[in-house]
Amino acid sequence: MKKLIAVSALLPLLFPVHLVAEQAKNSEIMAGFPPTAETQVTFANYRDYGKSKWSFNNISAVYNTAQIPRGLKSWQFNDTGNKLSKADAKKISQVFAANDADSVIIIKDGAILHEQYWNFAAPQKKHIWFSVTKSLVSASFGVLVEQGKVKLTDSPAKYLPELKGSGFERVTIQQLLNHSTGIDFKENYTDLSSDFLRYYAPAMNMAYIPGGRDANPNTTDIYGIYDFLANFIKANKAITPGDVFEYNSANTDVLGWLISRLSGMPLNDYIYQHIWRKIGADHDAFIAVDRAYMPVATAGMNSTLRDAAKFGQMILQDGQFNGEQVLPKTWLDRITQVSAVQKAKMKANPKYKNAGWEAYNNMWWILDSDQGEFAGSGIHGQVIYINKSKNTVAVFFSSQKIAANPYSKKYANKLNALREVVSQL
Repeated sequence: MKKLIAVSALLPLLFPVHLVAEQAKNSEIMAGFPPTAETQVTFANYRDYGKSKWSFNNISAVYNTAQIPRGLKSWQFNDTGNKLSKADAKKISQVFAANDADSVIIIKDGAILHEQYWNFAAPQKKHIWFSVTKSLVSASFGVLVEQGKVKLTDSPAKYLPELKGSGFERVTIQQLLNHSTGIDFKENYTDLSSDFLRYYAPAMNMAYIPGGRDANPNTTDIYGIYDFLANFIKANKAITPGDVFEYNSANTDVLGWLISRLSGMPLNDYIYQHIWRKIGADHDAFIAVDRAYMPVATAGMNSTLRDAAKFGQMILQDGQFNGEQVLPKTWLDRITQVSAVQKAKMKANPKYKNAGWEAYNNMWWILDSDQGEFAGSGIHGQVIYINKSKNTVAVFFSSQKIAANPYSKKYANKLNALREVVSQL
């Protein structure tokens, strides 16, 4: 089993965080009724280290959101059987507590082996998934593929004519899924004149830009994410689509747009219809929406820990859950069907070549395709982990200081400890 190697030079997804005290205490955040000015969480500071421990568990107070209701019947994991050994439970507890975890759950054969919460997290609290949302959106996209409503070899511009003339016109939908689009767009977090900070970040409505939330759709060319995708992203003529793996959030936002256009419903309603109402969720979920109130496909999902694990359990079980085929098995089988070319592209990327990932496929990070081991991954330390050879799913949420994508040192410490424990089950 290869371990992840931490890479510390990666940048945040949305906007540079303001660094504060390393050991923030809960009592120093949102303290009092009303909170003191010093402890107040705001849209401008919600990703500051310390304050994020509150905000990531209460993100509906910060973002505009859309509901994803639960179904009529809940389903429960077995919580009465064997647990991790004392040594393994101690290891998970110590490593995760020391590395900014908010919560963790480990499930084997449908039974909970370990569950733990820290900081402001709790079983009923909904935590932001960030880019684990990409894996959810990709998984749900398989319904449209199975229905024959879309071909992976087509350009997204075939279904979204607004993308004609953009950097997405020359790519295939499969290249979107594999982040191999060769677009001329970088997620620049420091240059205030960049397209990212001038247009994409305020359109996404997940990052504070002075005046960003005051825009008027009648006078703003780039109001929502879809405006940005259609009007600002161009092709990188030096790169042929399919040749290079370059992770880029815009690809998933195109996928989310495709889902809504092809299904005729907002992404949150689509996820409810095809996933959330079918997995026995105990709680409603919700998703962040952009400035135009369109769901943010790349990073907006929020749920409780156990409900996220139920989604993971469904993926582990090839799309089947509680006697129903929720998602197409043939689509989910593709996750670990990675080619030598995809493995080579991962190794060729300087950000990821020594990080322990085997490949990236259909918006999942592949650890070991032979063992069916893969993960959805989000900044600040969010993971849905699947290991088919061990019939195990695990989820952990975090509020790490560094928004590495997808493996700061603290991220690697947690995932390595988890994998070591799971390997002995």
